Amino acid sequence: MAPGDRKGGGLMAETLEIGGPELQARPLRPAPPAPVPPVVAPPRRRFKGLAASTIVALDERRLFVLLPFAMIGGLIAGLVLPPMHPYALAAGAGGLALLLAAAFASLARMRVAVLLAAAWAGLCLLPLHGALFGTAMLARPAYGDYRAQVDEIVSETASEHRVIVSSIAPTGSDRALPIRRARVLVKGGPDLAPGDVIAGKFRFAPVPGPVYPGGFDTQFHAYFDGVGAYGSTIHPPTLLSSGSATSPAHALDAIRRGISARIDAVLPEPAAGVARAIINGDQSAVTDAARTTMATAGIAHVLSVSGLHLSIVAGGVFWVLRLLLGSFEGLARRISVKRFAACGGMAAAVFYYGISGGNVAALRSTLMILLVFGAVLFGRRALTMRNVAIAGIIVVATDPASVFRPSFQLSFAAVVALIGAYESIRSSRHRDAGVLAHAAGYVKGIVITSLVAGAATLLFSIYHFQQTSPLGVVGNLLTLPLVGFVMMPAAVLAVLAMPFGLDAPLLDAMGWSIERMLDMAGLVAGWSAHLRATPLLTPWALAIGLAALAWFAFFKDRWRLAGPALAVPLVVLFAVDRPPDVLVSDTTQALAVRGGNGLELGDGKAKSFALDVWRATYDDPIATPAALSCDSIACIGDSAVGFSYAIIDDPAGFADECGRADLIVARIAAPTWCTAGTVIDPPELLAHGVHWLRWDAGRKAFEVRPAIAALDRPWRVP
Repeated sequence: MAPGDRKGGGLMAETLEIGGPELQARPLRPAPPAPVPPVVAPPRRRFKGLAASTIVALDERRLFVLLPFAMIGGLIAGLVLPPMHPYALAAGAGGLALLLAAAFASLARMRVAVLLAAAWAGLCLLPLHGALFGTAMLARPAYGDYRAQVDEIVSETASEHRVIVSSIAPTGSDRALPIRRARVLVKGGPDLAPGDVIAGKFRFAPVPGPVYPGGFDTQFHAYFDGVGAYGSTIHPPTLLSSGSATSPAHALDAIRRGISARIDAVLPEPAAGVARAIINGDQSAVTDAARTTMATAGIAHVLSVSGLHLSIVAGGVFWVLRLLLGSFEGLARRISVKRFAACGGMAAAVFYYGISGGNVAALRSTLMILLVFGAVLFGRRALTMRNVAIAGIIVVATDPASVFRPSFQLSFAAVVALIGAYESIRSSRHRDAGVLAHAAGYVKGIVITSLVAGAATLLFSIYHFQQTSPLGVVGNLLTLPLVGFVMMPAAVLAVLAMPFGLDAPLLDAMGWSIERMLDMAGLVAGWSAHLRATPLLTPWALAIGLAALAWFAFFKDRWRLAGPALAVPLVVLFAVDRPPDVLVSDTTQALAVRGGNGLELGDGKAKSFALDVWRATYDDPIATPAALSCDSIACIGDSAVGFSYAIIDDPAGFADECGRADLIVARIAAPTWCTAGTVIDPPELLAHGVHWLRWDAGRKAFEVRPAIAALDRPWRVP
């Protein structure tokens, strides 16, 4: 173009037109000027501080992270409120559908409607899962000849198996059972696998209730697992038929049992039990001493297959595949090495989940791993709160009862807190290739991870286990490098080498790392021996913790810390509980009464499951016998806090004690005319389970909390 080719102040351009024997240039008309957008004044900012931050944060992506919390809120409401008729649930769902349609034109109303719909979905989940997977609960014990099919091997030792059986049917004239499945302790007999059909003499009993009010509700979780009874075999059963060796359940069980056998053959205890827990998810062989030491040192999470294990396994496979495939230049030009390695990491995570037994923490972690590598496949950011929300929604929708298990609460709280911390510090990271810088970054990562996860799970650990790990950061600093660089790599390589018989040296390396881990855990546990006192908390603590987590997940700026900070005084003001003055067992005659030196044993054997749980829960030895005056019909005593009580075994005792004692614990049904302040007899214990009592000296009366309050739930034993 010549320098003078200008027209109307616009430049002339030339294009090359291909299609003839030569290339020729032709001028183009100048493009018309773009329209100037009208000047719009920015909206006036009406709010400052938290209000403005809330408005800015209320966008679609941050709203999405609240959906699992809304579903969990609906689940909680479903337990607190009276049972709703299915027609009422369906009508509510229809009304919300109309509300969603009406709110479609307004983004603000749509967000509110979506949250309400998620909460209503949570309200409907337990009835829906109960209808699909629930079972009738066995009301009275059964004994006789039965046949059953083995569905699952829960745990096994050399002499016994704990299994889940279904298709339970009498082989003679014994009564049929209405239950879908039962959990059975099989003593002796042949080796069992999923699909096997066994027959023999069985004893079935109703599923027990919680051991104390607010404790783990065995009936609730057994109902949604389809387990309507607990049982045992009287004699070794007979194997009628074997399951198909080609079924997935049978194949996975064979792999798990083969791995356990190799571990037991190479490693001694307690290393073998810990190794089985880490690889197979079977904690039945972990010794009590090892479990207590690791819990006190803050590293009990190593025993449960969760995000730590799956991240190391799947991340290690991803890293190795990327390194190996990237070394072949020709292959790297043909395929996306990063995406191929991500597929390998996903496959490793799924396989590890399969052989680990599939607990809730492992499921949540596997979903997170799949979402992270899925983001890699599609070129998206992997570690986001949105992925946490997706994993949470899937777990809540597929297994709503797991929301009330400690494993879900601990893992969900930890991952929300860690992803939130990652979001907060991501912008401040910088790359440094120095070895010392990488080492310092690794140590810093362990410290931050331990502090964040420990703070997020503290409330839930105190509520469920009455246990804290004050030096958990120290325990993790000393042991996690060993877990990440020796224990888990050795475990992965040992499993891969087992088909070739080359696993012994690798298992030895794993065992050595476990022994060193236990040594360091014992050291840290000794340092924190006098720092473990924890308060008793009411269920309100869990609600406050859930609200604090939702706040932390929703906000992205400095205001995200306000929710957890506010949760601390709220828990202190509204959720700190008091210890009981009386505990009465439902299935045994255990009775603990407040004495001068804490709870004393008023009745029952000194060794029982209920007493062991009470000792751990209330941090009281319950070893001293209570001072009682006994005759042939009753025992009477006076508590150090001011009330009198009587334990009656004979009907004649009611005439003397009903007008005198503040508390009567009757071993026979009490007459209707007995007007003592508080009467607890077998019908009351049978219906409402363990009783917790607290004496109010001002009112001269007891506060009574039964372990089972509502009897109109399908998981309660009729």
